[in-house]
Amino acid sequence: MNKKTKQGIAFMIFRILSVAVAGILFYILGFIIYQGAGVINIEFLTSSPTNGMTAGGIFPAIVGTLCLIAGSSLFAFPLGILSAIYTSEYAGNGKVIRFVRVMTNNLAGIPSIVFGLFGMSLFVNTMGFGDSIIAGSLTLGILVLPLVIRTTEEALKAVPDSLRRGSLALGASKLQTVSRITLPIAFPNIMTGLILSIGRVSGETAPILFTVAAYFLPKLPQSMYDQVMALPYHLYVIAVSGTDLEATRPMAYGTALVLIAIVLIINVSASLIRKKLQKHA
Repeated sequence: MNKKTKQGIAFMIFRILSVAVAGILFYILGFIIYQGAGVINIEFLTSSPTNGMTAGGIFPAIVGTLCLIAGSSLFAFPLGILSAIYTSEYAGNGKVIRFVRVMTNNLAGIPSIVFGLFGMSLFVNTMGFGDSIIAGSLTLGILVLPLVIRTTEEALKAVPDSLRRGSLALGASKLQTVSRITLPIAFPNIMTGLILSIGRVSGETAPILFTVAAYFLPKLPQSMYDQVMALPYHLYVIAVSGTDLEATRPMAYGTALVLIAIVLIINVSASLIRKKLQKHA
């Protein structure tokens, strides 16, 4: 068998695997859409649950999920990006920084339920926040912080060193080089990590179970110290709890479809912003 034939076989295998992965994705999405589209209407999206969550809508859960996404992003994005800038641009590659990177990678591999227990111990009990949006947001922010740091570091490393040296040679300071050269060029790729972190935050159940999520709370939060319903936990509750699972199963699929749609809208919006930034970079 010659090299050309081997290459053709290898490429065919790659195509088959790629089509299989795409097929699995479309099958899952198609299944969720088929099962859940029938319950999606204005009332389902804008009303509160009733009759022990066997009827009504999911509006409080939608608001709660958006609050947690916003709160965790406000905590994780600035801290993660600034940490990555320091470790990548200022700290060098000494033993301490290598140790920090190893610990960051290990932190990214910790199960999310452990973060939930940590958040309950620190934010709910020790700091006295109770089951609240701020406790849940801080817990989720810590959960995705390693992801934001690592993806930001990789984006900064992708910027050619010649641009840094050229900026410094022209008399710019290190801070000016980072803020006006390195960061603007890397930011479109940094957006990728931010998108991934939002997707993970929106679908986590274990951390919010210990820190913020309410089983049944058909009202909107009034402050960051209130409990909220959240789509992932609400989905779990109506899918496995209650006395009439067959009646609530379509609502579970509808909730899953709404959650996917929210993540998709956020991801598409962020991707459009990233493309716009790439054009101006």
